[in-house]
Amino acid sequence: MSTSVRTRRPDGTHRVVITGMGAVSPAGVGVDALMEAVMGKQCCIAPIQRFDTSEYEVHNAGEVRDFDALAHGLSKKEARRFERFVQYAIVAADEALAQSGLDMATEDPTRVSVVFGTGIGGIDELQKGFQTLAEKGPKRVAPLFVPTMIGNIAAGNLAIRYGMRGECINVVTACATGAHNIGDALRAIRHGYTDVALVGGAEESVSPICIAGFTNLGALSKEEDPTCTSLPFDVRRVGFVAGEGAGALIIESLEHALRRGAVPIAEITGFGSTGDAYHMTAPDPEADGIVRAMRQALEEGGFTPCDIGHVNAHGTGTPANDKTEAKALADLAGDAAHEIPVTSVKGSIGHTLGAAGAIEAIVCALSVAQDMVPPTAGFAEADPECAVNVVTEPIRGLHQKVALSNSLGFGGHNACLAFSPYEA
Repeated sequence: MSTSVRTRRPDGTHRVVITGMGAVSPAGVGVDALMEAVMGKQCCIAPIQRFDTSEYEVHNAGEVRDFDALAHGLSKKEARRFERFVQYAIVAADEALAQSGLDMATEDPTRVSVVFGTGIGGIDELQKGFQTLAEKGPKRVAPLFVPTMIGNIAAGNLAIRYGMRGECINVVTACATGAHNIGDALRAIRHGYTDVALVGGAEESVSPICIAGFTNLGALSKEEDPTCTSLPFDVRRVGFVAGEGAGALIIESLEHALRRGAVPIAEITGFGSTGDAYHMTAPDPEADGIVRAMRQALEEGGFTPCDIGHVNAHGTGTPANDKTEAKALADLAGDAAHEIPVTSVKGSIGHTLGAAGAIEAIVCALSVAQDMVPPTAGFAEADPECAVNVVTEPIRGLHQKVALSNSLGFGGHNACLAFSPYEA
């Protein structure tokens, strides 16, 4: 390890870098497929194939289509036993681990953690179990019903698969889950509780009960044209589009990464986490919680709002969320807010709920690492009440000190991650 590299932050805590990434999304399997879709403004939203939607008001979603667990490294037993959100998590984690070059045979397994969540968990198994109980009685409910369905089982199975014996937890904050898992592990590494962590989130939310529930809540877009369903910050927006998948990252202290010869992709320079204490489903229109989370993430890295290269917004395409997030950026940055590029990947892949914060962290980190800002698919007509600089075409060659990735969850959970290019 080079002695010239500054591996500690000014406060003495560890710098934390990303060394591996993996994704399963409506764009397909792999980070390359995800980035190609996002940078190309591809719409990966389409009519739902998994179940009959003839009696539903919503017919489109961001499904992971033609997913073959066996083709992506799972055994027949795992493919049969594991719920979809766990399968997505494993495939994404396999990719992240391979890119990172982390060799568990040479690691102290008690210093490698798994912090990996899901917003909803095994909803398919839950729905199937209730149906079996109602139709066939209690003795016919599957013996593995509970350990198949519970949300923490993705983290548990990942730890078992790779032999990671450090902290193993599942932080659940609805649509902010992926970001909060990354942030929780970031803090543990910063303060020396662990050296490496497999982090992220997974979701299998394109299911009958979820689509019905979100529809009746009035949260989903009912537009029939898939290209007009997810419209972040657009004046025509009417709701979000349910998506699914997983995002996984290997993050570690810079000291540990350099010692084993890993190549850092980007640095996580800050994390903010706040609560609205306002409403079950609606964001606080004053946007105070989001502003505080963004400010915390910036200040932790020693940045000011003037340093922001772009914001990867939560940007769900719901009227309330986008308006509130736009106000938050204006309150944070003042007049400069109009110049900050803002993007949302949900125009391409929909809202992947518990996986969103992790998938968007991957996109945001690669954006700063590669000096670019992705466009927002679907955006065409600006909303005067969302006075933000929405990116409509890819920006390239833009060096950025820091970029922010926002995630907001039902219940008033706010998370903001700050990413910077890795510089020795």
